[in-house]
Amino acid sequence: MKEEIRILTPNGILGYGIPEEDFWRGVERQPDAMIVDGGSTDPGPYLLGLPKTIVSRDAYLRDLTLMLNACATRKIPVYISSAGGAGIREQVDMMVELIEQIAKRDGYHFKIAKIYSDIDPELVRQGLAQGKIAPCGSAPALQEEDIDQSARIVAQIGAEPFIKVLREHPDVDIIVSGRAYDPAPFAALCAMHGIEPGIYWHMGKIVECGANCAEPKGKVILATVRRDSFDLEPMSLKERCTPASVAAHTLYEKARPDLLTGPGGTIDLREATYEPISDRAVRVSGSRFIEAPAYTVKLEGAGIVGMRTIFIGGIRDPILIGQIDDYLCRVKAEAFKTYPELRSGQAQLIFHVYGMNGVMGEFEPLADVVPHEIGLLGEVTAPTQELANTICNSVRIDVLHMPYEGQVATAGNFAIPLNPPENPIGPVCKFTVYHVMEIESADALFPFEIVEI
Repeated sequence: MKEEIRILTPNGILGYGIPEEDFWRGVERQPDAMIVDGGSTDPGPYLLGLPKTIVSRDAYLRDLTLMLNACATRKIPVYISSAGGAGIREQVDMMVELIEQIAKRDGYHFKIAKIYSDIDPELVRQGLAQGKIAPCGSAPALQEEDIDQSARIVAQIGAEPFIKVLREHPDVDIIVSGRAYDPAPFAALCAMHGIEPGIYWHMGKIVECGANCAEPKGKVILATVRRDSFDLEPMSLKERCTPASVAAHTLYEKARPDLLTGPGGTIDLREATYEPISDRAVRVSGSRFIEAPAYTVKLEGAGIVGMRTIFIGGIRDPILIGQIDDYLCRVKAEAFKTYPELRSGQAQLIFHVYGMNGVMGEFEPLADVVPHEIGLLGEVTAPTQELANTICNSVRIDVLHMPYEGQVATAGNFAIPLNPPENPIGPVCKFTVYHVMEIESADALFPFEIVEI
């Protein structure tokens, strides 16, 4: 075991671009591993439901080329989690194919571990029947029909499958995993060296986003981890980590800032401290890990629920803007009269009013402010693209021409920047499964394969 572990994170998401100068500055610090997250649920369920990758193949090839160069020439292992975005089997295999393409081109040889996270729907049904599944966050209780509607289901890998690979194959050059809890690969490497779990889980929760914890936000970051503390330093000389910036990032994407639940337990940050050790680096200590009585993993499932068509435009009439909520209610009422699919719930109509509570909705603290112009996005989801197009066209015409109280001009109400004015978007997905499941073994659901390329 080493007294100190250095981990280089090239960016928050593989494919988002790696600044070469900053990357090589980090490589010169001789990290023990390069670890990068490859996916997220942030873009919504379409990555899993369709499926799609979070960036293009060219973007992956660009970032991988840099990392594989350092892996091959400096012998620095690479760990990629949530490959492709959703982390399904075909995306893990695709990532390994891209690595192989670069290896053949540049004359590299790698030993690679592939960890899969796809879950058989029958296992989810069994967990549901046994009472081992609970909602995650605000998700509703899981139903059998939710499982049936799922095109794919994955479970978030914890640290244990990564640890199993590292113990059984200590000479592995690259690990490519399916959907994983974002800090899991960081935690796994540190767990191999006797570091306190609270320390490495907290570190992983921050640096999986790259140098987002720096001022200004950046990409490449180096974490230096010891048994009871970790240091963070961005590799761009134009950025710096401060106690405020690092502590602030601990609040990122959290239901509460002090207790962060993940596979196997909870990170307790109530006694965490943040102190500057230079004008660009911060040391964090005091984080603890509370082991859970039962091991749970988060399940993510998605399926296609319809087809979407949208229209977009702007309104710059203060008379109409002052009554826009009532106006759009009347537009909706006309659409519901015309289309039984809206009345039955088979189709949905949603308006997004930008410039007037369009971002925060009912949580907007300045809800009474009337702007001089607004942007309006209308979206219709229906069982078929044709029906979505039809309803959207009808609604857009009403938005354009419906009269309103106090109207002066008799021309159109709505400035439309695009032609054609309605735009078919295609399949719409939703998270059909967003739950946690209790499991007997932390690594039993996640098989791995070893390949040499």
